[in-house]
Amino acid sequence: MSALQELRATAANGASVQKLTIPVVGMTCASCVGRVEKALARVEGVTAAHVNLATERADISLQGQVDRGALVAAIEDAGYEVPVARHELAVDGMTCASCVARVERALTVLPGVRAASVNLASERAAVTADPTVRTEDLIAAIDGAGYEAHLLQGDTDAEDHAARRDVERLALKRDLLIAAALTLPVFVLEMGSHTVPAIHDWVTGTIGMQASWQIQLVLTAIVLFWPGLRFYRIGLPVLFKGAPDMNSLVAVGTFAAFSYSLVATLAPQLLPAGTVNVYFEAAAVIVTLVLTGRYLEARAKGRTSDAIKRLVGLQPKTARIRRDGKTVELDASEIRLGDLVEVRPGERLAVDGKVVEGGSFVDESMLTGEPVPVAKKPGDAVVGGTINQTGALTVRATAIGRDTMLAQIIRMVQEAQGSKLPIQALVDRVTLWFVPAVMLAAALTFLVWLIFGPEPATSFALVNAVAVLIIACPCAMGLATPTSIMVGTGRGAELGVLFRQGEALQSLKDARVVALDKTGTLTEGRPALTDLQTADGFARSEILSLIAAVEARSEHPIARAIVEAAEAEELQLPAVASFESVTGFGVRAVAGGRRVEIGADRFMASLGLDVGQFAEIAGRLAGEGKSPLYAAIDRRLAAIVAVADPIKPSTPGAIRAMHALGLKVVMITGDNRRTAETVARQLGIDDVVAEVLPDGKVEAVRRLKAGGERVAYVGDGINDAPALAEADVGIAIGTGSDIAIEAADVVLVSGRLTGVPTAIALSRATMRNIRENLFWAFAYNAALIPVAAGALYPAFGILLSPILAAGAMALSSVFVLANALRLRRFAISA
Repeated sequence: MSALQELRATAANGASVQKLTIPVVGMTCASCVGRVEKALARVEGVTAAHVNLATERADISLQGQVDRGALVAAIEDAGYEVPVARHELAVDGMTCASCVARVERALTVLPGVRAASVNLASERAAVTADPTVRTEDLIAAIDGAGYEAHLLQGDTDAEDHAARRDVERLALKRDLLIAAALTLPVFVLEMGSHTVPAIHDWVTGTIGMQASWQIQLVLTAIVLFWPGLRFYRIGLPVLFKGAPDMNSLVAVGTFAAFSYSLVATLAPQLLPAGTVNVYFEAAAVIVTLVLTGRYLEARAKGRTSDAIKRLVGLQPKTARIRRDGKTVELDASEIRLGDLVEVRPGERLAVDGKVVEGGSFVDESMLTGEPVPVAKKPGDAVVGGTINQTGALTVRATAIGRDTMLAQIIRMVQEAQGSKLPIQALVDRVTLWFVPAVMLAAALTFLVWLIFGPEPATSFALVNAVAVLIIACPCAMGLATPTSIMVGTGRGAELGVLFRQGEALQSLKDARVVALDKTGTLTEGRPALTDLQTADGFARSEILSLIAAVEARSEHPIARAIVEAAEAEELQLPAVASFESVTGFGVRAVAGGRRVEIGADRFMASLGLDVGQFAEIAGRLAGEGKSPLYAAIDRRLAAIVAVADPIKPSTPGAIRAMHALGLKVVMITGDNRRTAETVARQLGIDDVVAEVLPDGKVEAVRRLKAGGERVAYVGDGINDAPALAEADVGIAIGTGSDIAIEAADVVLVSGRLTGVPTAIALSRATMRNIRENLFWAFAYNAALIPVAAGALYPAFGILLSPILAAGAMALSSVFVLANALRLRRFAISA
């Protein structure tokens, strides 16, 4: 919820007076207004406070410097609420985990900011703040930390941000090619002279070693201060502010190697005897390899958000609208509620709506993950972004723009991708101090080698210190968690599983018990004709048309199910006369000139009819939890009929998949115990809690949690909302009520229960992927920093070249990203 703010300065008695507006929620009467005004007046610096009950806002006059957080606290202490404002910012210039921590710290220290979450992979910052905090303040704080930011307000801004990332990727590619072209001769001249005798002889016999060094100096200077300038432009200012990042490590390391080599080339007499060496190739190759890693990261980051791009791409740009008796093609943004939208075969639907004309099959797989097209006829709901296949449709728009299901799905996925899991808190705490610790380690490495190292000690000290600086860049740490979240939640959206909260990814993997509602979750949620067996001498279609004609006069849900079955078979219903409802027994009427009576066995007995011929069928139906009805035509027993809430076709496979994942499955339902236990027996459900009201469902969830197991609850109705909120993870059937969906952490768009094992398996796969990434990132640094410092040299004579360090550093980030991208191929068979 965004808050209205007004801040203006005027002059009064020579002092600066400010006007500030704050929204206030929870006031109900004039005494509330007085209470808020008194609370604000007590804050130091407030000269006047006027609260309006109708507009629910407080207009405050301030003099001097006033803590805006104190104003909010005063209102909340008085017992009222100040709604928070949420800001989405795009942040450019972040390169590693320490950048993330630095931006978050810059935001959270601002007065009034309640929480800030920064995502390196999506390059976004989500900020929750008091309404007194302006977006300009947040942007200024990020700018002050050394990064660039701007407000994200909608799809256009997101597209602009994506376009900037494309421009940045192209710039990286250009700089990488330039750096590689200039670095290659430097590498050949220096390393070739050391390792290939023919090259050494050629260099000394033609241009000479001194000229070779001078050529390397010129080429390396171009590499460092043209394509490599980005490291100095970003890294040095933050270093001087006392908050170094990975750019600082690269800048210090390469500049140290270059400066030492510059002195060795132009003023060798300044260096101790035996220490005159050049490391131009190390500085140039480090820049080239880091740029290579950055370019590969940029490409991979683009692929992590492919799911969002595909979802956005589902939105048609134009649509044909009926206006004033004519059909006109308009931009999709110009569609209004109630407009009639014409959709031809093969086109995508531009809006959510209801079919008013035509019939077709619609491919909804891009939203639900279900491959089978769905038949649509007048009265059926359709979703924007889906593909009309065979016939022409006319659709009345019921939701447009940001209110369509597709727009809501995109927002859910973006929010989940930008969220921060609890596991990330440890990473943030470590990486905030990681870069300063690395610089300290590099300094200690230099000193130890300078004091205790063999000759030339200065060269050894320089090379090993640079290796420590370069190998420890925490890029992989910063990318380990957010890239997996982005790819995992994106893949979930493609499979019809929406994680409304990123935290559900982490908590769902630990679920050991899945509690399920029955009606609408395991079953279709409405009665349907499941059995119709006729007696000898009667045809099924004849009986169904006669009893449907009579039941069409009844309001009972069972009657509606019989009528729908006849309509589905396109049967003609005869005219009905003399309809009568016999309380407690059934109904009777004359249909098509024939006497029709429908009811329980006692109704047939009252008519003198023996239902014994259907005893075996009636016993089977009772065992399935169904209550049989009988039909008599012209005083002859004609058929036995059963109506029940049928089990969804996908349910048995979903239950088997949950068991395969090691989950205990429990049914919690308000239905009678006999019906519930019958359904549980058919599906192999482990335990049943029946005949409970909504508060009983909550209590059942609490009992399951009290057993020490993490519980996921799956439901679709309004009565399931409390249990969804109580469970460790709430999973809502997407075809259910809005209230249930709002209370849930995960939404199954397709409405199929197979989404539950898919969500749990995806959660486990994503968290496993995150653990792999974090292990690689931390183990890599823990293992190789000592090696770079020269820990293996005393025993084995092994030193890690800065060039190899740069290559290993780039490889670690690419490994993490490639590992996260494996989640794009995630699939589960149910």
